[in-house]
Parts: sequence; structure tokens; C-alpha cells
Amino acid sequence: MRPEDILVPTPSGVCCKRGGFFVDPTRAVDKAVITHGHSDHARAGHGAVLATQETLDLMRLRYGDNFAGTTQAARYGEAITLGDSKVSLHPAGHVLGSAQVAIEANGLRIVASGDYKNIADPTCAPFELVRCDVFITEATFGLPVFRHGDPDGEIAKLLHSVVLFPERAHLIGVYSLGKAQRVISLIRNAGYDRPVYLHGALESITRYYESRGIALGELRAVRGASKADLAGAIALCPPSALKELWSRRFPDPVTSFASGWMRVRARARQRGVELPLVISDHADWDGLTATIAATGAAEVWVTHGQEDALAHWCMTRGLKARPLDIVGYGDEELEDSASMQDGDGKAS
Repeated sequence: MRPEDILVPTPSGVCCKRGGFFVDPTRAVDKAVITHGHSDHARAGHGAVLATQETLDLMRLRYGDNFAGTTQAARYGEAITLGDSKVSLHPAGHVLGSAQVAIEANGLRIVASGDYKNIADPTCAPFELVRCDVFITEATFGLPVFRHGDPDGEIAKLLHSVVLFPERAHLIGVYSLGKAQRVISLIRNAGYDRPVYLHGALESITRYYESRGIALGELRAVRGASKADLAGAIALCPPSALKELWSRRFPDPVTSFASGWMRVRARARQRGVELPLVISDHADWDGLTATIAATGAAEVWVTHGQEDALAHWCMTRGLKARPLDIVGYGDEELEDSASMQDGDGKAS
């Protein structure tokens, strides 16, 4: 059996013909399996959605109770029969509830990674390697220039700046799902025990993380805080808020942005970021290539990112590889816009 007899790339995303469902469809479909809650992967309007409980909860927070016709929660590793295929979800290490989708039919196993990272993150389940025949990998940072380095070292830079400029607020642009909570956790692990302030758009998802047993220390809303309160404080907000009127309430803020894209200095300059923090929730080049090799897959499909470069790397290693060219996935830039709609950007 060929992989194409099980999965087919379409304009709406990857379709499992034997199971009658799509993985992370970019348009509303009858049946969807969703890898994680970021808005470029988890859209409202599907007839039925299968995902982890956390992803379903996060979609409900984002879109409301009626985001899908029906929902089904799957535990990691649980085998579920869909049509003539078996499906199981496995930790992707990207954000809370994120999953890789393993699809098996006629002895062939295909794993769709969704977004993933293979380094430690206390705010979500660690990445689980799933050996397979075909691996569908993301390639957000699929170029050799992207090597993210040590996130603890980036947080050390931030805290050193807080000591150097005790009268200035440090305002960090973060995506609302995953990055905000991970940055707070990293700050706490580094010994910072003062309150961390949150833009309103980050509050509901961050509180949900806490409800799942993830300790983040004392958090306060920026809403209602005085300039005196915010002097010397660390505050988190969606990246777009760094340039909005909202940011003017902070005393002489040091602007920062936590993203793998901060490896590219031109991007930091374009955003006017004073303190770039190279912290990513995606695998870097070394993580992508190491994971591909470890899966044992003889064939690799590459999606959303630097597809051609990673496909070329695969082919130089004797693997069959193809870019999928599906439009609609991206980094969490879409998440930034969605989070601003979710939160009270004016009053937070």
C-alpha cells in the first residue's frame, strides 16, 4: 500500500481517505483531528473534532461552547478506530495538549507531527518519538541558521536587564497559548519570585494552565496597575501590543519579544525590539533533522515552513521527501491577532 492510499494533501489540509477525516484542516470539514490549539491549526466550524481534552478546552475558550458540532477527547496513546484506520495521539511537546497524530492502516503507519519541539518544557507533556513509515513534519524553522540555543540563557539575559534597569518596566511580547506560560515558568525556574503582570488577552489561557496543575507563581493583571506598580516589573503581552497605545502606561519600557524569529536580527530591528529573546516552541534545524532520522521513516512529507530546504536535506540522506505546499499554516503570528480579539486590549 502506498502512503497516498491513506493520506492525501488537499487545499483543506491532509485528508485520511480510509478514516474519513482531515488533520488540522484549514477549512471547515465534517470530521477533523486537531493536533493543538493554535488558531492556524484549530479552527471553529467543523462537524466533529477529535483532540486531547486540553486542546478541546482551549478551543472552547477561544471560540465558545459551540465551536464544533460534536467533540471527542482522546488520551495520549489511546487507539481509536476511524473508518478503516486506527488513530492515536502522542505528545508533541509544543504547547499544553499538543499531539502528533499516528494513523495506521494495512500495516502502514503515518505520523503527522503538527507543531513540535523535542526539548524540555515543564508546561506541557514532553515530545514522544513515534517510529513510523512516513513522517509528516513541520518546518517552521527548517533552515540551518535556526539553532535556538539555551532558553535558560535567554531568561538570564532578561533578568540581568531587570537588575541593570530597576526603574524600567520590561515588556515581553509572547503568544497567548504556550509561549506566555513557558516564559513565566522559565522566569520562575530562574528564581524570580516577584509578581508577573499580564495583558488581558493572556489571562484566560494562563489561568487555564494553572487549573491543569502548572504552577506559575503570583500573576497580576496590568489592568488597574499604576505606573509605580509597573516600574521595574516584568509584564507579558501579545507582540502586537508592544507598538500600541496600551504600552504607554509602562515607565520607559524595555521592549522584548520571545520567539525563534529573534535569531534573525533584522526581524528584531523591524519590530523595534530592544531585548530579543530566542525562545521557541518549535524544533530548530537540529531538532527537526534529528527527529526525522530517529523516526526511522523512509518517506518524509514537509509542511508549513521552509519546506524545500528540509525536503532537500532528507533526499541527501537517501529518504524520499516531498513538500506539501498547503496554504494556511504559519508561525503563531495568527495567534497574536486572535489573542488580541480574545482579550481586552484597551483596558488590560
